[in-house]
Amino acid sequence: MINFLSKIALTISILCLANLCFSQTIYKSPKKAALLSILPGAGQVYTKKYWKVPIIYSALIYTAYQINDNNKNYNLYKNLYLDRSNNILDESPFSDTQLISLKDQYRRNREISIMYFSLTYILNIIDASVNAHLFDFEINEDISLKIQPILFQNNFYSSINLNLNLY
Repeated sequence: MINFLSKIALTISILCLANLCFSQTIYKSPKKAALLSILPGAGQVYTKKYWKVPIIYSALIYTAYQINDNNKNYNLYKNLYLDRSNNILDESPFSDTQLISLKDQYRRNREISIMYFSLTYILNIIDASVNAHLFDFEINEDISLKIQPILFQNNFYSSINLNLNLY
């Protein structure tokens, strides 16, 4: 008897859980979308904007590649300059000022790439939150404006009544 009741309770709990997971809800929580977007693209999947996920990952991968490439070149020219300063034999075709200039250029490019990566990540979170806010927003084409004259007979004046319907 206890085994039978436990099976019924398990079946009911599975059905309730499935109903919660697969039910069609109109409301999407912006907070949940933002928290899910800590993993890039998860908030867009939550708000059913699947087409944005490849764009987000493409931007993040490209900026991460730029960070890596600029960091590699920065370290190369920094080490070449340090080797030259320490009188270690080097066969670099660049002068000291050119090495400093190249090092500074790649350091700047690396910092800009880090900024772009961070901006892309933050925009991913903001986009998911905004999409959740606007998830149930509907645009209806029945926008009408009615202009009607109104005559008030008791006070002997007239006016115009404007009604704007947005539904």
